[in-house]
Amino acid sequence: MIKQNDKGFALVLSLVLLLAMSLMGGALVITASSDHSSNNSTDEYQQTFYVAETALLQAQKSLMDRMIGPINRDTGFRDYGAREVPVNQDDAVDGTRIDMNLTPCVRSFKNIDSSAGSEFRVVEYERNQSFWNIIGPIIENDQLSADLGDADDIARERTKLQTFRYEYLSTLVGTETYAGAGTSLKKSSTNAQRRGAAYRLYGCGIMGPVDKPVILVPLETIVVLAY
Repeated sequence: MIKQNDKGFALVLSLVLLLAMSLMGGALVITASSDHSSNNSTDEYQQTFYVAETALLQAQKSLMDRMIGPINRDTGFRDYGAREVPVNQDDAVDGTRIDMNLTPCVRSFKNIDSSAGSEFRVVEYERNQSFWNIIGPIIENDQLSADLGDADDIARERTKLQTFRYEYLSTLVGTETYAGAGTSLKKSSTNAQRRGAAYRLYGCGIMGPVDKPVILVPLETIVVLAY
């Protein structure tokens, strides 16, 4: 009769299964942590992208205010007598002849010649602008704050949004013919082909310091405004 030595087999098998389950659990924890980190990075990039879009909108709004007439802060009405066609400044963008220290935002646009002696001109350049100054009044609205959640949630959201900055610059690139209707400097309204000033707008959404951004999203577009 052959005797089988099975003593201790159950203990060894249990240890092997425990080790396997521990490895699987550790892998799941690492995967979940990686997915969470990836989702956070994706959300932050998406938010920075929205800030970059806001920069372009602010650039366009600034041009339209000058084209239509700035709003008089005392009366709340536009000063139509101060309307103008925004044109490029005389100073070139070379880091010396204009108050424009080149930031990572400007350097991210390869079609901007910022070298010394460059002929590149801008209508205006706004840098290191706080996104919170735009979105803050909405977040701080009493009714909206009540809908957003408790005070701690709002405080965390405020702290996060205050880390976002934006920059924009605009340059007059020429004239364009387009079909449009509305009020222009000539006080006319028509669907006929018309001439307008074409501007190229550059905008950046920035998360973190403007000189060393954590995330930088550059966008550009062209708008045509009626004379």
